[in-house]
Amino acid sequence: MSTFVDVLVAAAVVALIVARRTRPQRITGDGRRWLVLPVVLVVIALRRSGLVDAHHQALSGLLLGTELVVGLLMGAGWAATSTIWAEPDGSLWSRGTRATAAVWVAGIAVRLGLAGVGALYGIHQGTGALLLALAASVLVRRGMLVVRSGALRPSYGDGAPAVSGKDRV
Repeated sequence: MSTFVDVLVAAAVVALIVARRTRPQRITGDGRRWLVLPVVLVVIALRRSGLVDAHHQALSGLLLGTELVVGLLMGAGWAATSTIWAEPDGSLWSRGTRATAAVWVAGIAVRLGLAGVGALYGIHQGTGALLLALAASVLVRRGMLVVRSGALRPSYGDGAPAVSGKDRV
């Protein structure tokens, strides 16, 4: 894939994430469907050449590592600033807040700064670092939401409201 296609994939993923986070989303702790997006992003990132600049391996590796740390922190901030609630039927939901948007803006600003530093030193990295960091953000966010939502789940039954003897048919 070309860099242009990588940028389009990254932009589409970010647009999808932002659009979905402005609406309430159901949290489900079961299944592996939530792994699909991060796995696809990692596969695309690793298939591309140029993840590490061959002429500046140490600095390029440092930038890649920093990008991943920023992605992890962004995912943690994203999850920490999301609102979680339980509906009467026991289903769990989350939604981003204004603070979540601030985390995204700060994360993007830091990433642009890292790209600028890399450009100043003549480091040529493909979009793989961005895709890996995005995958890390999604994974950390999802994991933290599942952990945070665990406190809201009932420790017994299926979460459905109890039916008293008088209400039974």
